[in-house]
Amino acid sequence: MKKLPIHFGVLSALTSTIIPFATANVEKTIFLGPPPVNIPTQKPTLSDLNLPSLTPGNSSIRTELDRVFPSGPPDPVAGQATWLLLDNLVPGQRYEVRVCWSAVWSSKEPTSFDLEVFELNAVWGTPELIQSLAEYASTRQPPDSEPEPQPQVHHDTSDETGERSSSVLLLRVLAAADYFTDNAELMMNPPSVLVDLILDPFLLNVLPRSLLPTSGYIVVVAIVTWIVARWTASYLGSITRPRDPAKKQQ
Repeated sequence: MKKLPIHFGVLSALTSTIIPFATANVEKTIFLGPPPVNIPTQKPTLSDLNLPSLTPGNSSIRTELDRVFPSGPPDPVAGQATWLLLDNLVPGQRYEVRVCWSAVWSSKEPTSFDLEVFELNAVWGTPELIQSLAEYASTRQPPDSEPEPQPQVHHDTSDETGERSSSVLLLRVLAAADYFTDNAELMMNPPSVLVDLILDPFLLNVLPRSLLPTSGYIVVVAIVTWIVARWTASYLGSITRPRDPAKKQQ
């Protein structure tokens, strides 16, 4: 009797293992931690922008992102901008930032996301980016607060009083409604979408840290499935194999 193919059982086990994790939509961007820069600790500072912050020690934020409908020429808008600060990164370390949102929500009111990271000086030197950042930061200020001057960043890595050195990036998330409806209110003011924003470092710059338990679980399941498949194939072969006539006469 021909033995059952083992790879079929392994494939089935892997499929059944992976499917439960496909419960949400994910958009991501991958980048390297930049060289550290000196950031003044006296006002104005980056903290005065009141941006949500992701760090290796505080790697997840659940929040609601505002959305708009993308517009066309002559003033194209790819989505509503939300800015975050990525702080205390490790220079040269590979990271992944993901935005995850419910698959149930996306089936009702689909949303498209665009994620992009920028070094600080790239934002300060680009009028469109600094304007977008300033507009978002203004919505994060306490009532009756006056706008702060633009924070300054120095590339001198020497230790100086009143400065801290850190590898930082600015993350811009553009959220755009990706549906059409005859409801005029929904078209004019699409509701915000609940998302998880996650900063995930890579282990050895190869595998995202969050996938390590899942990968280990899949490997264990694959090994167990392979052993069971081998035992099953051997057992079925033994009970269906014709007996030796000489032994049967004895």
